[in-house]
Amino acid sequence: MTVLRLGTRGSRLALWQAHWVQRLLASVHRDVRVEIVPIETDGDRRTEAALSTLSGSAFFTKEIEGALLEGSIDLAVHSLKDVATEAPEGLILGAVLERADPRDALVARDGHGLADLGEGARVGTSSLRRKAFLRADHPGLVTRDVRGNVPTRLGILDRGDTDALLLACAGLDRLELGARITSRLDPERFVPAPAQGAVAVQIRADDAAVRSRIAPLEHGPTRRAVDAERTFLNVLEGGCQVPLGAFAQVEGDSMRLVARVASLDGGRGVRGALSGPSDDPDALGRTLARRLIDEGAADILAELRPS
Repeated sequence: MTVLRLGTRGSRLALWQAHWVQRLLASVHRDVRVEIVPIETDGDRRTEAALSTLSGSAFFTKEIEGALLEGSIDLAVHSLKDVATEAPEGLILGAVLERADPRDALVARDGHGLADLGEGARVGTSSLRRKAFLRADHPGLVTRDVRGNVPTRLGILDRGDTDALLLACAGLDRLELGARITSRLDPERFVPAPAQGAVAVQIRADDAAVRSRIAPLEHGPTRRAVDAERTFLNVLEGGCQVPLGAFAQVEGDSMRLVARVASLDGGRGVRGALSGPSDDPDALGRTLARRLIDEGAADILAELRPS
């Protein structure tokens, strides 16, 4: 029996993802036993402030990647939208699993949609992207910083400390909380974060044995879609805390990528879409990124960087 130690964050959603990978591996390898190893990350500890106000990066992956590099775990499971586009030396994404619903979700106490929330209604989110798009499309609403895991955020809403939340559909669905969703936002307009809804298995680049074990978990269409989105993000030099969205859909041999960048106050923004062959997602991501750079995307993002 081969034992694989799987590193993960300890949140309810992260553990759901880890157990999902554990079940998938058990279904294809009867001689493999997966032990789940919860690891606390910097982002889990630093809950007192919005991530956008903290220095550094890789808030939800650094400690797990360190454990993988030092050999105390054999593989790691991440929400792919939390993973940097430039991998630490020695690590690769060994498998990208089939994506769940990539859209953003509105969860409102009174069941209203975004357009129906009253002037001054408070919408909770910790995402700069969601704040910027909300300010651009619904300037009468007020954004409020809300952090914590999904149940914690729902508790804040239920106590009346905010009128609505913006969350990822995938996380709510995976935790069987999809019934709380008031509306699933149009990804053509409220463009999701790159790789939102996708789960990745990270391994050491030189570990051929583990790589072969997880190969059956790979979902080709999801990999191609998120590669296009993450290339777009990488060309614009954006981290996970930037007001930028990118969403690709694969249909047979073709792929369509839509992307949006907005200023934090919602006053400036660019949006574009591009179609191309699905077998070259990097080219599609680079081409659309350069087009939006020409239209002002890089200038908008530069305003966020320290001078």
